[in-house]
Amino acid sequence: MLRPVSFALPQVAAAGAPPDIGFYHVAVIRTGGKQYKVAKDDVIAVEKLDGEPGATLELGEVLMVGEGGQVATGSPLVTGASVSATLVEHRRADKIIVFKKKRRQNYRRKNGHRQHQTVLRITEIRAGS
Repeated sequence: MLRPVSFALPQVAAAGAPPDIGFYHVAVIRTGGKQYKVAKDDVIAVEKLDGEPGATLELGEVLMVGEGGQVATGSPLVTGASVSATLVEHRRADKIIVFKKKRRQNYRRKNGHRQHQTVLRITEIRAGS
């Protein structure tokens, strides 16, 4: 027999976010053909980049920078903005299986693939002009 589950929802301030959250600094960057929303001290996995673990990288393709209610967007890039990141490690993603089949033709192909990734820790976000 299924019993109904009850749980308490957290109370949210009338303006939306709780009042104790201060300003935050976020950016949207583009690397490896993908876009990532990052903030300071975030850890993200991106397509493989050159460098040794512990090295500092500058990501110059910044599409948007925001702090609190102030948002600056580029067309397509924000001029002068950059994001600094520390390279944590190189790794490979989980395996995906590529399976092709044509029915009634005795055609089956199975391949696996693991994408190379670089793990970055965001250390600083610099807004442009």
